[in-house]
Amino acid sequence: MAATEHARSSRLRAWMLQGLSDLGSPQGPHARPEPPHQGQRWWRVMCLTGVDYFSTLGYQPGIAALAAGLLSPLATIVLVIVTLAGALPVYRRVAEESPHGQGSIAMLERLLTFWQGKLFVLTLLGFAATDFLITITLSAADASTHLVENPHLTALLHGHQMLITLLLIALLGAVFLKGFLEAIGVAVTLVGIYLALNAVVVAVGLWHVLTTRHVIADWSGALTVQHGNVFVMIGLALIVFPKLALGLSGFETGVAVMPHVRGAPDDTEENPRGRIRDTRKLLTTAAAVMSCFLIATSFITTLLIPAREFQPGGRANGRALAYLAHQYLGNTFGTVYDISTIAILWFAGASAMAGLLNLMPRYLPRYGMAPHWARAVRPMVIVFILIAFLVTWIFDASVDAQGGAYATGVLVLISSAAIAVTIASRRARQRRWTVAFAVISAVFLYTTVVNVIERPDGVKIGACFITGIILVSLLSRLARAFELRVTSVTVDSMAERFVRDIASRRIRFIANEPHARDAAQYRAKVEQIRADHDLPPQEDFVFVEVTVGDPSEFETGMTVRGEVVHDRYRVLTLESSSIPNALAALLLHVRDTTGRIPHIYFEWTEGNPFANFLRFFLFGQGEVAPVTREVLREAEPDRSRRPRVHVG
Repeated sequence: MAATEHARSSRLRAWMLQGLSDLGSPQGPHARPEPPHQGQRWWRVMCLTGVDYFSTLGYQPGIAALAAGLLSPLATIVLVIVTLAGALPVYRRVAEESPHGQGSIAMLERLLTFWQGKLFVLTLLGFAATDFLITITLSAADASTHLVENPHLTALLHGHQMLITLLLIALLGAVFLKGFLEAIGVAVTLVGIYLALNAVVVAVGLWHVLTTRHVIADWSGALTVQHGNVFVMIGLALIVFPKLALGLSGFETGVAVMPHVRGAPDDTEENPRGRIRDTRKLLTTAAAVMSCFLIATSFITTLLIPAREFQPGGRANGRALAYLAHQYLGNTFGTVYDISTIAILWFAGASAMAGLLNLMPRYLPRYGMAPHWARAVRPMVIVFILIAFLVTWIFDASVDAQGGAYATGVLVLISSAAIAVTIASRRARQRRWTVAFAVISAVFLYTTVVNVIERPDGVKIGACFITGIILVSLLSRLARAFELRVTSVTVDSMAERFVRDIASRRIRFIANEPHARDAAQYRAKVEQIRADHDLPPQEDFVFVEVTVGDPSEFETGMTVRGEVVHDRYRVLTLESSSIPNALAALLLHVRDTTGRIPHIYFEWTEGNPFANFLRFFLFGQGEVAPVTREVLREAEPDRSRRPRVHVG
């Protein structure tokens, strides 16, 4: 019985951790790695972005009407100008600077180093998690709204929106637990049908606006009564447009899907010019299409739908275009439109989940800030689905309530992208672009601040994600502090000669801090080691000196170089993010290449043990001797094969 339970547990563990070593590829867990020069045409990949970007038409017009009222069309025009003149140029530059799908976060990671860079990236990951997770919950909530408000189903499903939303999220999780393969073909179909149906609704809506003469007159008259002259209206639209920031979503996803773009036959991974060109086409086309729909839909929904219907509980709340589809094209067409909207909204959640599963393994494991199982899809799917359940419960499956959180995540990522390209332009000494991107950055920072002040839920949720990510990351880094995390050891010819010379006898290394490096220091060190450990004068030693590079890096390769100092002392020099890990990796490498067990000699480190551990954790140095032994103990369980550590 116990053996059966153990077998079941082993099978479950193997199923949960399937593909553990395959994650973190540039194309994400839902894609199969593709050889260079393969992929899809850019317009097909645009549809993969479009399930996220274009699906916001399901709720954007209603949110815009609630936020801006009669000014919704004017505020939307401002949003479109910001999209085409701000976000689009920024992400066209991001595509050039980061052509392998890493996006703006990777650009900032390259620009910032050490712990401040890691913490900044973790903060951006928190807002990215806010963006993607709220995409899942918001899209599911809006899909359930379209389902509940359908005239054929409202009597049956009314009052069950929370349950339906949770079921849609659970279904999403079930799909990813089973396995989510390449979905571009499905995305093309969904986006094509959805945009075609929206085009019909827009055309019919514009026809009714133009043929019902009093509609435009009533709207313009009400605007004049409420806001006075046109300059006041424009000023208010400029103030109000940050509330419409949901219409900016999709750009970060657009650069994340770059590895799927086929590009040109002569593209290389180092210089994928065709991929960059086609991704720019993708971004430009998506922005242009979305801009046209944003302006048209905000215009017809504002003019044709009574304001009371946009309020919570109203028939157009969260589904303004669906309201028009039922109102002017009948319930049959409206139901088809609802089905299309529900499908693309649900698929937008799938796209966001794939983004999460692609984003987190790209950074956290490299930083040592995630458990080993975080590299596998299925455990992470369960974690994200549970968080999505919690967010849905907190916001009561309300589309309006989640809009602020979603907009905050979107705006923070766009602002960070604008800042990244500004810095990149400045370093490239492109003065005009630097000034232009600096202005764009200021606009997005203003928009972000206004959105946070007026709708603080977004930054609160983002702060929760950031706190959680940083806390889990630090705990994981502590738990993995004693792992052997040197990924490779390269030894030059002089270092190989030193090791070969002493391999015929007992291999003895002396760990030395590379400070003054004068002859007296080396001579005193050798004499002290011989005296402390009662070694005869004929015993031979090789010094080992480690220089710490970036201590915030978790996994790094290591190069060992040999040199002769003061014409008699042989020294192996290493550079690594951690002294104990570098020494342990060297000892294991020497053991494996020579077949002999090496010995290494240390002096005890002075000072408080806890303070020394913090120095090791943060700066890669500190209590070197015991930490080196602990790294060796974890890396080599067999004591008979473990290199020997001596401390005097």
